[in-house]
Amino acid sequence: MTGDLLTAALDAVVHGWYVFPLRPGTKRPALHGERACPGTGPCAGGHRKWEERATNDPDRIRTAWSHAPYNVGIATGPSGLLVVDLDVPKDKGCSDAPDGATTFGALCERAGHTVPDTYRTRTPSSGGHLYFTAPSGVRMTNTAGTVADSVDTRAWGGYVVAAGSTTPAGRYEALCDRLAAPLPEWLHTILKPAPKPSQSPSEALTGQSRRYADVALAHEARNVATAQHGAREAALFRAARALGRFVAWGDLPRHVVEQALQEGGEAAGLSASECRSTLRSALNWSITHNQARRGTA
Repeated sequence: MTGDLLTAALDAVVHGWYVFPLRPGTKRPALHGERACPGTGPCAGGHRKWEERATNDPDRIRTAWSHAPYNVGIATGPSGLLVVDLDVPKDKGCSDAPDGATTFGALCERAGHTVPDTYRTRTPSSGGHLYFTAPSGVRMTNTAGTVADSVDTRAWGGYVVAAGSTTPAGRYEALCDRLAAPLPEWLHTILKPAPKPSQSPSEALTGQSRRYADVALAHEARNVATAQHGAREAALFRAARALGRFVAWGDLPRHVVEQALQEGGEAAGLSASECRSTLRSALNWSITHNQARRGTA
């Protein structure tokens, strides 16, 4: 058994993948956790997790697998892989939900493509893993259900169990000897994270029912930015005091007010340090003195 698993680990390395030992008969890493870290050996400079300790060095692999019949984990991030995990419903008897292979096949059909031809394995639960090489220069991470129902992905921060490993449920089997194909562009597009929202004041408040506070913020920021020489600091102080009540009432986040007025003050010609000092004192005063919302019916 140990010899078979060592062969499985070395076979993974032939593909250029990084491996680490999993506890015999399980899918759990065999390496110590942070709480149990001895601070010696590979961790002499600080705790190193399984992803950092994964290796493609045949000598280190032979040494590790000489101790026990470890299963083989493939660290997908260091290996340059994006693995699509086609899962099956956990309770087959009580659910008629389609499995991951079915939902992924339907997705491919809707996208106008066949299921990609690449290296793949079958899991003991009758699920499957499709291996792809990740795009260069892109740090992809794990996803759950982003692609389709019962379809997850593993990249940086994740790992998969290599073919040849065994659990009480059965054996992980390679279904072909193909190389991992490049991740299809259409699938990469689905996996790209949504763009981060703008941090501009008006967009930071999108979806909130604080229209008046939004308008007041834009108005005060404009007044500060257009203040004339000699009146700039006073305009900034008044604006911060006026808007501080919205911070106290929870209508505006403090950092949004500070950002808008800081930009307005610097646009008017004040230094960054002058703006920060004035904003801090004026906002602190206003927040302290406006804890109770006024003028409510």
